[in-house]
Amino acid sequence: MKIDRALKDKILLATLAHAAFDGWSDKALTAGLGDAGLDADMAARAFPGGVADLIEHASDWADRCMLEQLEKGDLAGMRVRDKVTRGVRLRLEVLIPHREAFRRLASHLALPSNTPLAARLMWRTVDAIWYAAGDEAADFNYYTKRGLLVPVYTATTLYWLGDESEGYADTWGFLERRIADTLKIPAYKARLQGMVSSLPNPFRLFTRPGRRAR
Repeated sequence: MKIDRALKDKILLATLAHAAFDGWSDKALTAGLGDAGLDADMAARAFPGGVADLIEHASDWADRCMLEQLEKGDLAGMRVRDKVTRGVRLRLEVLIPHREAFRRLASHLALPSNTPLAARLMWRTVDAIWYAAGDEAADFNYYTKRGLLVPVYTATTLYWLGDESEGYADTWGFLERRIADTLKIPAYKARLQGMVSSLPNPFRLFTRPGRRAR
């Protein structure tokens, strides 16, 4: 039986409360299935790759929620940098009700064995943000822009996970400063371009994807 995305979303949302305590584990997924009123054997059909598939779906879910919120806003009159900033902020705001679960996910993805998965998911997220901001670069700028956003998004996420300020005001201020600093330093962009162009197959792990189904 083919499991549709809506059902996977239902399982994910039911699992998040358990992931906050049990981590991103089979135990949390089984408990989430129970809360969703589904049999435990549904896990293998919904996420045949196990917890890694669940994590990948969680990232996709958050990206989709971020894009839905972006589409509700008026981006037409905004500068590109403001659109990108808005995208990063919305991506984190989506996670606020589940912050502890995603704190556990950050720790899980930090394990060396999960580095390829973490890198792939991060690339998809920054790619989605840039496309939503109107960027459709097909040349080296495609890699450069996303490469510049990865450390901004990563640092802002880590800052947010430890932020106890009201309304996460400190995080949003941190994000604004990081975006401003990154986009005003052409030398940094030049260094990134030089580093990547020296590789035999630039960013081969992140070949330019087609747009994902929404």
